[in-house]
Amino acid sequence: MPRRRLISINSKSAVPKYRQIIDSVLNSIEKRHLKKGDKVPSINQICSEFNLSRDTVMFAFNELKSKGILKSQPGKGYYIASTEIKVEERVFVLFDEMNAFKEDLYNSLINSLKGKAVVEVYFHHFNYKVFKNLITESIGNYTSYLIMPATFDNTGHLLSKLPQDRVYIIDRLKPDLSKYPVVYQDFEQDFYDALVEGKEMIEKYRKLVFVNPGGKEPAERSEGFRRFCEENNFRYEIVKTLTGVKPSLWEAYFLISDRDLVEMVKIAKYCKFKLGKKFGIVSFNDTMLKEVVSGGITTISTDFTEMGKMLANMVVTRDKSQIRNKARMIVRNSL
Repeated sequence: MPRRRLISINSKSAVPKYRQIIDSVLNSIEKRHLKKGDKVPSINQICSEFNLSRDTVMFAFNELKSKGILKSQPGKGYYIASTEIKVEERVFVLFDEMNAFKEDLYNSLINSLKGKAVVEVYFHHFNYKVFKNLITESIGNYTSYLIMPATFDNTGHLLSKLPQDRVYIIDRLKPDLSKYPVVYQDFEQDFYDALVEGKEMIEKYRKLVFVNPGGKEPAERSEGFRRFCEENNFRYEIVKTLTGVKPSLWEAYFLISDRDLVEMVKIAKYCKFKLGKKFGIVSFNDTMLKEVVSGGITTISTDFTEMGKMLANMVVTRDKSQIRNKARMIVRNSL
């Protein structure tokens, strides 16, 4: 039976070598590869195997001694003194931006981790340079990393610098990040399923219009919308902006941007279109404000509070699942 590797060093990782030694010992204890009283590899062995300086290994061993994990016996080496690991959970959260529904996600995450972890949140604002810098600067400073890559593709090489078993992806299922646990939305299927769910209410409209500004928004939604309309013989149109659009009775508008939502509510009021009767509006990503605007705006939304709870559970239990957090149509007066 091959001998288990108790110490593991990745020379290409940006995590400091002393930190990798500490993490290796703690991981070996967590996996029960090391028990109380077991001897760990000597300083000379680690230095020789990984071409490290004695000071680097001593720094790691001294920190483990200060935590009560290691003890030394003169002339014999280092042994496991305790397997009671009390590591403060420090969570790095990287969002794309803060808005009302992300606030729901964040509050849910914080409340679910209360007393179990310290959480620090950052924002990249869809700027790849900021995204890269924040991740690089976080290396070795946290026990868990919750990353929202948003529109960025091919970020695997960057995230590989973080401890693979401590990274969790938020909101999007990215092909190059398929090895990581994730709580995600399936934007194409969610839109399609929501339209199927609300088909009876939608059938009274002669035309469906999806306003998808693109950019930071998921492009997959357009395909879900197109698929539903063509399968069910709806007249439809996909536009990027309301500029030049002249809404008419018996049309229903599906709006990603809250700015477009406000504009369309104003247009409906000006034209005296009664929402939900002969003119429909559906928004994305539910908020408390949408419950009351114009008597209630119908939304297609995932449960961001539930998403926060699932992410917190992953951090606490080290769950490695890939979980789809489905969206649904929340019907109000505007449809």
